[in-house]
Amino acid sequence: MKVLGNIVWLIFGGLLTALEYFVASVVLIVTIVGIPFGIQTFKLGMVTLMPFTTSVKDNRSSNSILTLIMNIIWILVGGIWIFLTHLAFGIVLAITIIGLPFARQHFKLAVISLTPFGRDIVHR
Repeated sequence: MKVLGNIVWLIFGGLLTALEYFVASVVLIVTIVGIPFGIQTFKLGMVTLMPFTTSVKDNRSSNSILTLIMNIIWILVGGIWIFLTHLAFGIVLAITIIGLPFARQHFKLAVISLTPFGRDIVHR
């Protein structure tokens, strides 16, 4: 069922969203200062590519001051807009019964996109 969910997700916008994350990641990595942010957008792209077979957990550096500072910079620079986008899509999809599994994935992506530093992707 998870594989079918990933296929439907990719067809109805997941592939396009993941490609946007990957392009943003390359642009950020090209600017030397943006490398840490490019790595985080790459992680977001990987979760967006297959959200039904991945989960995210906090890593042991999630309580460090550097993680906090990077998350604050992330939120101020653009993370809030990514969060609001996933939140809006999740609310719209939650209105229909068929869209509930996809809404759940958008809510998961919204939380990850708000504070991506200090998190690891786990493939199930």
